[in-house]
Amino acid sequence: MKKYNSFIFDSIALDQREGRIEMRYSLDEKEFFLEQINLPFGFEFMPVSLALLDRAFFALHLIGGISYYKTCCPPSIEVRSGTLSKEQAGFWNEVYEKGLMEFFFENNINPGGLINFPPREHAALLEMERPKIESKILVPLGGGKDSVVTAEILKNAGWDVTLLRVGSNPLIEELARSMELPLMSMERTLSPRLFELNKEGAMNGHIPITAYISFVGISAALMYGFDMVAMSNEKSADEGSLEKWGKKINHQWSKSWEFEKLLIDYVKNFITKDVRYFSLLRHLSELSITKYFCTMPKYFNLITSCNRNWRIENSAMHHSPASADSGAWCCECPKCASSFAMFSAFLPKETLLGMFGKNMFDDQSLELLYKELLGVEGVKPFDCVGTIDEIRSAFLLAHEKGDFDSSRIMQMFLKEVSPKIKDPSETIRKSLEPGSVHAIPDEFLTAIHET
Repeated sequence: MKKYNSFIFDSIALDQREGRIEMRYSLDEKEFFLEQINLPFGFEFMPVSLALLDRAFFALHLIGGISYYKTCCPPSIEVRSGTLSKEQAGFWNEVYEKGLMEFFFENNINPGGLINFPPREHAALLEMERPKIESKILVPLGGGKDSVVTAEILKNAGWDVTLLRVGSNPLIEELARSMELPLMSMERTLSPRLFELNKEGAMNGHIPITAYISFVGISAALMYGFDMVAMSNEKSADEGSLEKWGKKINHQWSKSWEFEKLLIDYVKNFITKDVRYFSLLRHLSELSITKYFCTMPKYFNLITSCNRNWRIENSAMHHSPASADSGAWCCECPKCASSFAMFSAFLPKETLLGMFGKNMFDDQSLELLYKELLGVEGVKPFDCVGTIDEIRSAFLLAHEKGDFDSSRIMQMFLKEVSPKIKDPSETIRKSLEPGSVHAIPDEFLTAIHET
């Protein structure tokens, strides 16, 4: 892959006739990228200052560039679509570095001092307010259990909830219909040139997609009259996999509490005080969310977190059209392995096998993967999986039920892992115990405590 000196954030524009956002980037003005976001209602949004929208779109332009920047990680960054204060530049330096740590690790790139967004002195932002609106909540729907739990808690508490999806997937459409909530779709089309460069040898790897979805949600909230964006990120996302170059590598960094705090401050200080961003599940573990979801059998065969279903296969964010009939879980990836273990703690064996189509605890080929998830061999997988203690707690709870005791993976756990757990009851208790750190607005705490 050819080397370039600079990555350029060229421009962002609104095509009012077509109803889309167009974001342009380049490498040394020699390789050009155009990313587009088609809007669900065109420009028929509520009266809101275009200057206010420009702030949100500028941030969206900056996070969108991460997919193209990583093709060769040039030493210089140039921003032509707006100006950044020292504080803003610091935010984007941190988002790019920590959000790309897994990518840097897999490509053996030490990111120290690599990313430098250029700050400029400019006038302070003027405060801009939208017309006052009733409380309306936008909930990004990812297709897994977490966003279902968030939406159901809010809906059952009487809040006005609209679901948001980024990209298209028949699984999400079917899930939204079952939830009986309105679904807003922001269709993202990545630049075709990105995929061509990847075939030519450009670097590739994980990006902080939750950060991208967060800024899409904030932009959509401003455009269409929502005053809150409720994410479904849990406290388990704070645990990384390993350290390198003195830095933690966390596949889920843009789902972490660290990122949530940074984004809340950025939105408040540099975009608007009229949109609140928070995760409704921040205080909960992956295991405790699973426990709550297991009281909702209506959705058992409608959700999936399997990596195969969310793999981007071409320039548009169209995903593999898996369905319950074709197998919504591949039963091979770390996410499937983690999810199967979590569900085994609370669901009867027959119900769980009906969801996944097989007993993953009987699959000999998954033994090493489960040892990694349990923290007894190798490295915790780079994926959205439970913490090591949560996976151990899930196995302990499943063992208490006895459904899987004869399975190969459970036998491995009982022989090699369980004896090393000093206090099983305490491990389970801590894995299910809610945390106290979150940014959940006070008016939602009652609804959450009722769960």
